[in-house]
This record gives sequence, C-alpha cells and structure tokens, in this order.
Amino acid sequence: MGWRWRYERADGAVISDVPVIAAATDFPTQGDAESWVGESWRSLLDAGVDGVTLLEGDRVVYGPMSLHPA
Repeated sequence: MGWRWRYERADGAVISDVPVIAAATDFPTQGDAESWVGESWRSLLDAGVDGVTLLEGDRVVYGPMSLHPA
C-alpha cells in the first residue's frame, strides 16, 4: 500500500486535473509524502488546491489539512 494525497477544494470537492499533482501520485513512505507536500504546497495552492488529505491505501491518515497560511 502506498501513501498518497487527496487534493481538495474548500468545498470538499476532489481535484484530479492539476498538472503539479500528476508528478506525485504514490509515495513509498509517509515521510516522503509529507516532505513532498511541504515542498509543493505553494504550487498546489496556486493551482487551485485548498487542502489535502493523506491516505495510506484507502485509509484516511489525516486531513483535510488547509494549504492556506494561518
């Protein structure tokens, strides 16, 4: 089972058609997934992603987590 992010709009709608997302679909570890989103959150936000949810396989680990600065 790989780790992956679910990308969402503020209303909870899932986003799957953003180019930056295509570069990162599955990660071998939770740390790899978290590092990637930590480096990419600004690009995701600029592309219209408001929040992310971390999944291990089909299991929600945590989220949704806002990408907007506090």
